[in-house]
Amino acid sequence: MTDIFDDLAAECRRFDELLAGLTPDQWAAPSAAPGWSVADVVLHLAQTSEVITDPAGAQAKAFVDTGTTVDGAVDELVAAERGLPPDALLARWRAAALAVPEHLRAQPPGTRLPWVRTPLSAATLATTRLAEHWAHALDVAGPLGLDYPDTARLRHVAWLAHRTLPYAFAVAGLAAAPVFCDLTGTDGTRWTYGDPDAPSRITGPAAEFCRVGARRLDPGRTSLAAEGPHGQDALRVLRTYAA
Repeated sequence: MTDIFDDLAAECRRFDELLAGLTPDQWAAPSAAPGWSVADVVLHLAQTSEVITDPAGAQAKAFVDTGTTVDGAVDELVAAERGLPPDALLARWRAAALAVPEHLRAQPPGTRLPWVRTPLSAATLATTRLAEHWAHALDVAGPLGLDYPDTARLRHVAWLAHRTLPYAFAVAGLAAAPVFCDLTGTDGTRWTYGDPDAPSRITGPAAEFCRVGARRLDPGRTSLAAEGPHGQDALRVLRTYAA
C-alpha cells in the first residue's frame, strides 16, 4: 500500500483530464450509474470529497443525518443540488477532490476518520476514494465511448476488495471465510492477497476482479476462476464500497 496518497492524487488528476475535455452535451448525458447523468456522478464525488475535507460541514451532516441506506443518502444529496452548470461543478469537484490526498496524508498516525459505516484510517480512506473515482470514471467514459485505460493503481482497488471480503460476506448474510486471491496485474506481474494456504481462491485478471468488486461487471462475464468451498460465494459478494 505504499504511495497510496500519491496514487490517489494521480487518479484524481487523470479523472480531471477526462472531465476537462467534455462538452456540455456530454455533461448532460446519461452515465453508467443508474439514474445519474455525468454531471450527477461528478456532483456526488464532489459532495463526498467535501465530507472528508470539511467533516463538520453541511455535506457531512446531511450524509450522516439522512437516516436511509448509503445509496439512498447519496441519491438524496445529489437530487438536492442537481443542476449546477458544468464549469461550476468542475470547479467545485476540483476544490474538494484534489485537496483530499494531502488532507489525508497530513493526518497524525493512528487517526481514524468518520466514513459511511465505520471510521477508517487515512490510508484506507484514500484507497476507498481511489476505488470510487476509478469506478465512476468508468461510469463516465464508457457510455461516452472514451478511453480510460487501466493502470497499476488498480493494485489498491484489488487490495480493498480482498480486505473487505469479511464485510461483503456479512452483508450477504454469510459467515466470513479465508480466500486467497492470485491475480494477474495490469502490468503483467502477479498480485496476491491473503493466505496462500486458504482452502478457497480466486485467480485471473486483476482488472476483472476490480470491476466485479466495484459492481461494474458480473462475475459470470469474466475469466476469473473461483475454487474451494467459498470461492464462488466470495466472487459473488465481492464489493469495494459500503452497502
